[in-house]
Amino acid sequence: MAQSRSSSRTGTASRSGASKPRSRAPQKKQPPAILRGLRAIGNGISHGIGAVVRSIGDGARDVSPEVRRDGVAVLLLILAVIVAAREWFQMDGGILLGLAHRIFAGTFGVLAFALPVVLVAFAIRLFRAPQENDANQRMMVGGLMVALTLGGLIHLGSGLPSPTDGLGPVQEAGGILGYVIGTPLAALVTVPIAAIILVMLLGLSLLVVAGIPLREAFAKARSLGSGAVGQGRAGKEVDSLDLPDHGSLEGHEAPRRRRSILGRKRHDDDGLDSYEGDEAFQASASVDRAARPGDPFTDPTADSRPAAAARTEVLGAAAPANAERDAPVSPYLAAAHGAAGDVYESDPEAPTEPQEAIPAPPTTRIVPPGEQGELDDTGPYVLPEMKVLAQGPPHKTRSAANDRVVESLQAVFEQFNVDAAVTGFTRGPTVTRYEVELGTGVKVEKITQLSRNIAYAVASPDIRILSPIPGKMAIGIEIPNVDRETVALGDVLRSDNARKNDHPMAIGIGKDVEGGFVMANLAKMPHLLVAGATGAGKSSFVNSMITSILMRATPKEVRMVLVDPKRVELTIYEGIPHLITPIITDPKKAAQALEWVVKEMDTRYDDLALFGFKHIDDFNKAVRAGKVKPLPGSNRRITTYPYLLVIVDELADLMMVAPRDVDDSIQRITQLARAAGIHLVLATQRPSVDIITGTIKANVPSRLAFATSSLADSRVVLDMPGAEKLIGQGDALFLPMGSSKPMRVQGAWVSETEIHAAVEHVKSQAEPQFRDDVIQAQSSAVVAEDIGHDLDDLIAAAELVITTQLGSTSMLQRKLKMGFAKAGRLMDLLETREIVGPSQGSKARDVLVRPDDLAGTLAILRGESPSSDVQGYDDSEDVPWEDS
Repeated sequence: MAQSRSSSRTGTASRSGASKPRSRAPQKKQPPAILRGLRAIGNGISHGIGAVVRSIGDGARDVSPEVRRDGVAVLLLILAVIVAAREWFQMDGGILLGLAHRIFAGTFGVLAFALPVVLVAFAIRLFRAPQENDANQRMMVGGLMVALTLGGLIHLGSGLPSPTDGLGPVQEAGGILGYVIGTPLAALVTVPIAAIILVMLLGLSLLVVAGIPLREAFAKARSLGSGAVGQGRAGKEVDSLDLPDHGSLEGHEAPRRRRSILGRKRHDDDGLDSYEGDEAFQASASVDRAARPGDPFTDPTADSRPAAAARTEVLGAAAPANAERDAPVSPYLAAAHGAAGDVYESDPEAPTEPQEAIPAPPTTRIVPPGEQGELDDTGPYVLPEMKVLAQGPPHKTRSAANDRVVESLQAVFEQFNVDAAVTGFTRGPTVTRYEVELGTGVKVEKITQLSRNIAYAVASPDIRILSPIPGKMAIGIEIPNVDRETVALGDVLRSDNARKNDHPMAIGIGKDVEGGFVMANLAKMPHLLVAGATGAGKSSFVNSMITSILMRATPKEVRMVLVDPKRVELTIYEGIPHLITPIITDPKKAAQALEWVVKEMDTRYDDLALFGFKHIDDFNKAVRAGKVKPLPGSNRRITTYPYLLVIVDELADLMMVAPRDVDDSIQRITQLARAAGIHLVLATQRPSVDIITGTIKANVPSRLAFATSSLADSRVVLDMPGAEKLIGQGDALFLPMGSSKPMRVQGAWVSETEIHAAVEHVKSQAEPQFRDDVIQAQSSAVVAEDIGHDLDDLIAAAELVITTQLGSTSMLQRKLKMGFAKAGRLMDLLETREIVGPSQGSKARDVLVRPDDLAGTLAILRGESPSSDVQGYDDSEDVPWEDS
């Protein structure tokens, strides 16, 4: 075997050696080693400087190696140093400095003093965004236009010096460029008019540099002016009108070369910098908790000693007599409970000096004020101010009732001889979670078996035991607060958690048990099921969700389909520009709308497959970058697809009217629509198995369960108990996709006054642009009772019989793939409508209708007038969201 391997290697070598003279191309002569070393040193210096500049801020990190073109930027920095040394510091000790002065001062005149700043700025731009070739070229052209117009104005103001008078006067004016622009223009239209023309061209040049059209610049100036007069906020920066790149589009993987569906290989520059699938772990929900001193789970500087050593006595009088605990009181308990004589927020006998309250989260805008997008035939769109949402009451961290509960819990442990202690608690807006740590050798079941005794001791039937608390070596006992708080949606959207998440589909959920603000990204869920009994807070959550979208997203980013079978819950949102169809109240029309969503999903997937993308975010990013072009010969105008959010306020009404169609549409949407940017929110107050079917549960992974009326309903929604023990009025269990245990949250509340303010603002920004094909016009046709649910099959049979002029039952079986019984029934129905003649035994029936009368016959079968024009929707020329 060894010999065979050696012989094979020998044969391979000989064959390769024999083919070398024919296959090897002449090699390039390598430069000397010294030159190669100098080139390597230069590349290393330029890459090092570029890495340092890109490390400033977050927007320019992780640039792909293929687009790191730092050499030009380094040359610009070197040129800036040379020009600054000559023009700023008057250094003329070298040939290069003198040459630079003659070139730049002679070309730009006095503008050469500002040239180093421009060169440094453009070098930094190349370091931070070298892949944005179009923007860099636009800025370069705009900067050259600014230099030309400014040089012309300076030349006019200096008295039109001529090069015949010497190079000195020209250098002290606008330079050669100023002379070339200013002198001919002044000779044509006089000096004053030439100055006016150059000022106007200077403004246009600045707009070219900024990449802002003139109309948008006027709107931006008007917005800044109104802010300065009304609120004194002039000078704040505003966003550009381009759609922001969402966090889901910003990954870290270099673009890869792909082959298009037409077989053409794309260039490397046509790929995206990152794709939706680059991120490995994507969480749909996030919680913002403030750090507590001494808490090992929120304070990184806290002592991370074992949980057994952290067991302390909360109150000296409530400590169990049979347990010795010599450990000192932890800083967390000292901060949470204080010493004797603490001031309780709800104690009427407390001293008048108030306790220092925890500061509220900073009021920070999610997006700076200004234009956030542009709809067709409308002006710039401005998001509502956060001030339209009211602030909630300050969060309480401790009250006298909490200490009384701690004493009761310690008393229960002492009575039943359980070596356990309450080591702390976290107070939420609705419930307080008390942390219980066990002694050595104590089973967890000792605590869970005392649930009824604990409920009796604290005089509350709605207790919930978590064993253990996720991420902690402690058991949690959640007990409702006697003085519950209201969580304002404005506080959630102004929190740091919301400020860091700029995704347009991020909504405010509320606060968790520990008082942290909970945000959720509907695009990551990707579908949500909301259920709860009447009055549990389901409608309030729907209002908070829609208001969050209105406050954070433009109609160009998110469009909505609202289904309100109760006809009064969502009426307040009628006419907002985010809608693609009027609010749907008819369950039959809602079923049609879901079918349209399925068609829209298929349309989006056709585009994704055609242009070679896996997610709609990647497609939109490529469209905004100009990297998606129509096929040759097509007049289609390719535009971005917005997120499509479908909200069904009461699923039970839809399932009662058209259960089969609704279930099939929901199944297709929830299975496939995630990558197409279509997301579904289903809400119902009847979480039973006939409403929330198995296919819906299997394809809607995220759940939000408010208080249910029974344990069975809780198991239907969450597949686990717990929702039946909630106390209602916004108290909920939130189970996002990927989470094993639900988190308890208090839903955010938004008043009707705040909703009206937000709705009126968005209505004033743009008019709704409805899609006519979402809901087909309903005719007053009445289908005959003997046809029943077989109308579609009867239409297909009639069309087949009339077009072929053959009335045969066996043909219907073969062509329509149905049984003999159903084919015979359809043939009998056609006979009663005088479309075919009577049976003739084994012969085919006579067809009594000519093919020319097909349209009228089908209209009669549908119950319509034969003269009515039944218009179908042709989607072959439809361009999503835009006119072609």
